[in-house]
Amino acid sequence: MEIRRCGAMLLTSMQEARSNSIETFHRLSPEQRWLLLRAVGLLSAASAIVAVLPFKRAVSFGCVVRRQNRGAALGDFVWAVRAAAKRLPWRTKCIEQGLALQRMLRQSGVDAVLHYGARHDAQSGRLEAHVWVSVGGETIIGGEEASGFAEIAAYP
Repeated sequence: MEIRRCGAMLLTSMQEARSNSIETFHRLSPEQRWLLLRAVGLLSAASAIVAVLPFKRAVSFGCVVRRQNRGAALGDFVWAVRAAAKRLPWRTKCIEQGLALQRMLRQSGVDAVLHYGARHDAQSGRLEAHVWVSVGGETIIGGEEASGFAEIAAYP
């Protein structure tokens, strides 16, 4: 009996969360909805590309030729990628988020650079990697974790 009640409460809470997400989506402006949907698509594509292609080929995903001038602020692009990454049913790491954001920005005429860095973790003895994106020399995503990583490469 107790298990059924817990299951029913969990189902109700999941339905409420889904309902709240849908309500929140409808409250967004059309531009924000479009950015969020683009971010979902690009994060999905980046996840697939990172999973199946070698690194050198995968990073080319974000290096598209610049197109038109952007219509949104840099912060809106970053918000869209972070919001989409939190809501996707699979885990998106810094590489997927960086590739998606770089592609969105470059398609919108912003010269975004993807940085790839590494460091040695003394405690675990493991080599760790991290990706961050910058515009005009200022890091806009992934910067919180970037300190301590030595840049190995930057992709236009």
